[in-house]
Amino acid sequence: MFLDNIADWVILGFAALAAFGLISIVIMYVQDVTQTAHAIRRNYPVIGRMRYRFERLGEYFRQYFFAADREEQPFNRAGRAWVYRTAKGLGGLVGFGSTNDMNSNGSVIFVNASFPLLEEEKTDRPHMVIGPGCEHPYENPSIFNISGMSFGAISKPAVRSLSKGAAEAKVWLNTGEGGMSPYHEEFGPDIIYQVGTAKYGIRDQDGKLDPNKVRDIGKRVKAFEIKLSQGAKPGRGGVLPGNKVTSEIAAIRGIPQGQVSSSPNRHREISDCDELLSMIHYIRELTGRPVGFKAVVGSEEFPHELCETIHRRGLDYAPDFITIDGGEGGTGAAPQVLSDNVGLSLKESLPIMVDTLNMYDLRKQIKIIASGKLITSGNVAWALCMGADFAVSARGFMFALGCIQSLQCHRDTCPTGITTHNKRFQKGLVVEDKGKRVANYAHWVNHEINVIAHSCGLRNASEFSRKHVRIVQKPGFSVSLEKLYPEYAASRLAKESNKRQA
Repeated sequence: MFLDNIADWVILGFAALAAFGLISIVIMYVQDVTQTAHAIRRNYPVIGRMRYRFERLGEYFRQYFFAADREEQPFNRAGRAWVYRTAKGLGGLVGFGSTNDMNSNGSVIFVNASFPLLEEEKTDRPHMVIGPGCEHPYENPSIFNISGMSFGAISKPAVRSLSKGAAEAKVWLNTGEGGMSPYHEEFGPDIIYQVGTAKYGIRDQDGKLDPNKVRDIGKRVKAFEIKLSQGAKPGRGGVLPGNKVTSEIAAIRGIPQGQVSSSPNRHREISDCDELLSMIHYIRELTGRPVGFKAVVGSEEFPHELCETIHRRGLDYAPDFITIDGGEGGTGAAPQVLSDNVGLSLKESLPIMVDTLNMYDLRKQIKIIASGKLITSGNVAWALCMGADFAVSARGFMFALGCIQSLQCHRDTCPTGITTHNKRFQKGLVVEDKGKRVANYAHWVNHEINVIAHSCGLRNASEFSRKHVRIVQKPGFSVSLEKLYPEYAASRLAKESNKRQA
């Protein structure tokens, strides 16, 4: 009798589910045939919905089942897997052989030495000093550091993890344009303060630079970076949706709570190179800290104009560093048309800036920081050969935190908790664990840069030059980077500029 009752309930349950399913299908059918927005759903009611679902799921299925190790964009599986392994402290070893196609156009091949140095002949790279003429110059041993990611664009546990990892690995942490939160400072890392176009954190009520706030911040950071533009969206300011502007974020940025936070597309005070140098000089005088700027290069015109202006104004107005962000750079959200089509890639813009500074005899005065999809030691070593002094990455460190490239940064639905304020997802970020992974990743990139240098017969990474890299032009044929981009010595342009200044 008892079993009969259970069977009756099971049958009743299935009947209820069937009835509910049938009613749902009828409702969807009516919705589909009466709506006018989607032709597929109108012509193929109910089953037409599967097309949109499969289209959405396709980007995830490709990642796991269909894309080869070196095919996926924006970062392929091989690169991400390398970051995951090094972040977990498993090292960068692979078995059997590389999946990298060394015959593909543009591939980077380092020139190994026939007789590399013995272990005892290797040395550490000398510490680079940014702004040696400043009251408080910044000296850092790390080649590879953390690029700007704003609190608000990324979550509280993500910022805390980056702070912990940066302190442990002794790399710098860039605040991003969203201002400096207590979480950036929590573990005591070296901090670069990014001055965005909205002046978040150092603005007055009118949105202008507040000198008192700048002086206060200057006591707690190592340098300032004026953001002119970023690779993912040149000419477009950042936007933080109103639902992400919590009371805490509003207080840090100095803006109203719950309202959309939009940055202007440029600094109102900076409309040419003269005004850029004036702001650099102003902040440096206020704080005694090194000051540089971050920009995307669109052509040779801006670097030449900048150098001419520096020679006219004097070296006291020169930036202490320039961060070159390639057009392939990333962000939490950007118009696709800008991400796809605007701004030179780092492979083109970095040599333009380095060579122009050399032509005007300014290269020793100004440090160069490379940014743009540099997530592996090979990427960074290439940038050093091209002439950079440092490299920074944001997305590489996001992978170290556990990012799975779900492409949901702009939706506040990040499944790993990195770019969302949803507490449910944030609980996946355990700061003690993720901070260690950030430190491991930074350590391995910096370590393997020197491994490549030693393979090239160099004592350390400071000796890299363009002759140590070849670029594949077609299968079976590569050309030295030195021939593709001949390095310039100080030229007649610099001498003429110096003569005019005198």
